[in-house]
Amino acid sequence: MNQEHNNHHTAKEECPSIDCVIIGINSEKTLERCINSILSSDYPRALLHIFYADGGSTDRSIEIARTFTEVTVIELNLEFPTPGIGRNAGWKAGSAPFVQFLDSDTILDPEWLATGVEAMNDDREVGAVRGYRREMHPERSFFNWVGDLEWNVLPGECDSFGGDVMIRRDALESSGGYDEELVGGEDPELSWRIHEAGWKFLMLDALMTHHDLAMLKTAQYLRRSYRSGYGFAAVQSRIGATGSSFWKTEQRRIIIKGGGFLAGILAGIAIPAVQPNIAGITVAAFCLAGGTVLLLGPRLFKVDKFMKENRLNRNDAKKYAWHCSLVALPQFFGIVRFYTGRAFNKPLKNRRNKLQTRLSNPTS
Repeated sequence: MNQEHNNHHTAKEECPSIDCVIIGINSEKTLERCINSILSSDYPRALLHIFYADGGSTDRSIEIARTFTEVTVIELNLEFPTPGIGRNAGWKAGSAPFVQFLDSDTILDPEWLATGVEAMNDDREVGAVRGYRREMHPERSFFNWVGDLEWNVLPGECDSFGGDVMIRRDALESSGGYDEELVGGEDPELSWRIHEAGWKFLMLDALMTHHDLAMLKTAQYLRRSYRSGYGFAAVQSRIGATGSSFWKTEQRRIIIKGGGFLAGILAGIAIPAVQPNIAGITVAAFCLAGGTVLLLGPRLFKVDKFMKENRLNRNDAKKYAWHCSLVALPQFFGIVRFYTGRAFNKPLKNRRNKLQTRLSNPTS
């Protein structure tokens, strides 16, 4: 027992310092509990340095952050904020060997920092580690439920990470940090550059954060899906043919499904107008049917696959299949927006007055 206590004590003494970087904008509803979750961590508080990078809040976010003496507030006051600007400002303000990035609408699991550091210390080639991100209220909406399903991958070596991640400072410095122009896809884009620099990533079988997506309305879902399509195109345009084929494959899938469906609809309307006879109507019907099959492929053919891979019952697998089918439409328009914006030098920009964090359950 004494030996176990001594080993535990030595491990605590040898803990490296960690910079915890929170980014947010108009985050008054979620920021306080995010900061408190870091301060409540099992990790030695003296070794934690907390930075809050504010993208230009017009609410009480900065005021709330300043009530914590442990928090260094970085006021960016940006007209067009991006996640990359905030994260870069945060990690560059510190000097700890490990950096834990968090969005302001997350709650850090108390055991995560020690778990992440242990994994990084066990293998010096690991540049980043991530754990499970769980939705706090998946029962509040179908969209929250989908988010809870999609945040996580199987434990082991992985190809990329998201907004909640622990990254080795050496990996950040060797890659140059986050892309400051991207409004979506900045995390996988940095993942690719860190991987290109020779580092690997691990998905640990451990809880990292709880998150409140607070997506209760269809309009929020469509907007987020649109931006995810934009992000797919943005990442693919940066990594080109040298990076993972995942982004090219996903972009192609979205274009075939979403674009194919829209093309089928347009053809189904236009052909009978030009050729108003049996032949024209028959061709139009085939176009409509073909486009519909392209879009609804997951719902028609992949329910059993989702049951097995995601450990879902049949009803839940059907619900998830509907999402995987219909999400391609707003994603397709996001891809079109990216390439149109690039052609006319008008990229998508965040506007700070339209950004804020919400709560799924205001009483939580």
